[in-house]
Amino acid sequence: MANPGYGKRSAPDQHRRTAHDFAHLPPREAAIAAYVDRLPDGADISVKTLAKQLPYGQCALRTALNNLQRAGHLRRGREHLAGSGSRRWITRSWWSRTARDDDWWAAFTRGDVPEPESAQPPDAPRGRPTRSRAHILLAALGRTAPALSLSQADCAALAPLLAEWFARGATDEYVRQALTSGLPSPVHHPAALLRTRLVDKLPPEPVRPPARPPLRILECAKCGTPGRPEALPGGICRACRGERAPSSHNTPLSAPEVHSRAAEIRGAMTTRRERTPV
Repeated sequence: MANPGYGKRSAPDQHRRTAHDFAHLPPREAAIAAYVDRLPDGADISVKTLAKQLPYGQCALRTALNNLQRAGHLRRGREHLAGSGSRRWITRSWWSRTARDDDWWAAFTRGDVPEPESAQPPDAPRGRPTRSRAHILLAALGRTAPALSLSQADCAALAPLLAEWFARGATDEYVRQALTSGLPSPVHHPAALLRTRLVDKLPPEPVRPPARPPLRILECAKCGTPGRPEALPGGICRACRGERAPSSHNTPLSAPEVHSRAAEIRGAMTTRRERTPV
């Protein structure tokens, strides 16, 4: 087992283990991946330790681990100790049996891991199409205000307009009140009236919460330089890939971006000063 903070850490939402998890990899990388995948969390997966257990030298293992990082199975970096009340960052090695792309790892560093996709079995019986929340509310308006009774086609046409209300945080009761209060008498064209109200009374966009500081920071697999996920495609920085740094621009950063980058810098500086694990 490795010292706390330095061993293997399993990433969330992995698929179940099968005999073909690493069939897409070259034989050497597949063998190493299968071995690492079966190690418990906290196991030491450093090059030196793996060289004592596997029939590969340290140079070959280092290359293979870098290839596994490019394939989306491995990322190394630093993680903030949530709830610790301190600014302490510790080194992590995150492992995913399921290969993940750069966008997934970027969401992982923010603490926003995407929900796993739920696939319907191919031979599952197909029922009637599920009506949306907006469609259901529009179809039920006639019970509250009979003058606003709509046809199936009317509900389908107006549902996208109402869906934008829900996207902006409107509740069902708020919508009913906005659409049924102060109706003219008589209502000659309910669908046209509702279309006008849905457009004219659309609530303002909600104020977005400030961006959270990153929960994790990734490192280049080769040189260990910390960086933002978009600067480390495949876990490798531009310098190690032999690419030139992009030209700088003078566009000012927003306040949330400044706070986010400041947190990354503090984490990098803290880890460089304190290399001992917790």
